[in-house]
Amino acid sequence: MRVIFMGTPQFAVPTLDALVAAGHDVVLVVAQPDQPAGRGKKMRSPPVAVRAKELGLELVQPRAVKSGPFPERFCELNADVAVVIAYGRILPTRLLEAPRLGCVNVHASLLPRWRGAAPIQAAILHGDAESGVCTQQMEAGLDTGPVFVEKTIALDPRETAGSLHDRLSELSADCAVETLSVVESHVPTPQAESGVTWAPKIAKQDGQLDWSEPAEDLDRRLRAMTPWPGGWIPWDKGPLKIKQAHPVSDASGDPGTVVSVDPLVVATAVGGLVLETVQAPGRRPVSGPDFARGTHLSPGDVLQWPS
Repeated sequence: MRVIFMGTPQFAVPTLDALVAAGHDVVLVVAQPDQPAGRGKKMRSPPVAVRAKELGLELVQPRAVKSGPFPERFCELNADVAVVIAYGRILPTRLLEAPRLGCVNVHASLLPRWRGAAPIQAAILHGDAESGVCTQQMEAGLDTGPVFVEKTIALDPRETAGSLHDRLSELSADCAVETLSVVESHVPTPQAESGVTWAPKIAKQDGQLDWSEPAEDLDRRLRAMTPWPGGWIPWDKGPLKIKQAHPVSDASGDPGTVVSVDPLVVATAVGGLVLETVQAPGRRPVSGPDFARGTHLSPGDVLQWPS
């Protein structure tokens, strides 16, 4: 099958590899443009672009998908299908309809739950017991298309966005290959009209922990924001990063109050949060007890720098 592949981050790389390994003719790989990265702001290619070059596949990284030379090139390829996974841009109707079988999107949630940009983080943040991957026939609406294949996995109680990202990335590859084996013969199933939820793009501010929330909620937020943007609280000269933590029920006190220093436990609205590893601005990560000793914290102190 003649396939156009559209994707950008590392999440999409296993799917590209799987389509090639399955014998599909990937006639074009489309990724977003190189971006400045690191302290030196040197231009860096996204992972899909790097992998496409390694595989010897034709690659384009258009800055515009609605105008310029790219739409014409896309349409002239006469592809059977386009597989889109974490590409990062909304495609115009002209491109959605150009391949013979249209465009298929690989989405990291159990649609219609968690449509949008950050389904992996949303599933953990809201305490979902399971997640998964769907392939959908793309249409003008965002993540509204009928579903070809759905694969489900259970979430580990200590799941982070990083660990779920890696698991769903591999699952996406299997899902995409299975979808292309049935895309011509299988009529996709319309999404349910009920149960629609949205997962907006994550911002750095989403990692801020608020001691006035229950410890279980803070734990989910921390895991949902790991590895990026990470959990943090306002602190001297910048955010105090909470690298690892877990909730406990047997802790009481005003929210933000240090209950003990070894282990380092901070009271929340309900229960407490054990701070296993923290990182002060400009310092290396240390254990909670070491941080408490270094900053002379005592039970009864409030762990919150004025914001």
